[in-house]
This record gives sequence, C-alpha cells and structure tokens, in this order.
Amino acid sequence: MRDFRRLAVWEKSHELVLELYRTTKLFPREEMCGLVSQNRRCSASVAANIAEGCGRKGNGEFHRFLQIAAGSGANGTTINDSDYKKLNPRVVEVRRKRTTLLRKVDADRRGD
Repeated sequence: MRDFRRLAVWEKSHELVLELYRTTKLFPREEMCGLVSQNRRCSASVAANIAEGCGRKGNGEFHRFLQIAAGSGANGTTINDSDYKKLNPRVVEVRRKRTTLLRKVDADRRGD
C-alpha cells in the first residue's frame, strides 16, 4: 500500500482539481449541471483513481487505476479559451507525470 499523498502526480492532479473548481465557480449558473459538473467530475476522478490505486494490492491493480485515471483525464477540459490557456499547462503536466508513473509501474510489473 502506497501513500498517494507522496506522489507528485497525485499532488499536481489535486491542485488541478482545486483550480478547476475555482475556475468553474465563475461559469454561468445554467452550466452548473452541464460543463461545470462534467469538468469537475473528470478532474476529481483523476486524483481519486490515483489515490484508490495506491490503496490496492500489487502493481497490477495500481497500474489498472492509473489507466482509469488517464481515461478520466481525457474527458475534461471543455472550457473557454482564456481558462484553457491558464489550465492546459497544468493538465499537460499531470498527464506527463501520470504517464511516467504508469510506465514505471508497468516496468516493475514485468520485472524490467
């Protein structure tokens, strides 16, 4: 069992969730059930799946939850241009860190 709070990818994804909540708080009220909800759920799912994978037994399960986190992250970021320009570098950073960790866990599973 790993402590997910020690993983840079979880920390960055958690920071992104908080920033996305602040950003979407300013969206029009009529978007609360649409774009706001979708973006918040997608970003929160990334951090939650990383954390849940850390609580699972073995690298196989951890690997699976990192893959689920990758899929969750692919669904979000439907926001306006100025918000996109502000948040996209953080999204890219989380994707890179998640991919790096996924490759490391995959190599550990195979014994490389």
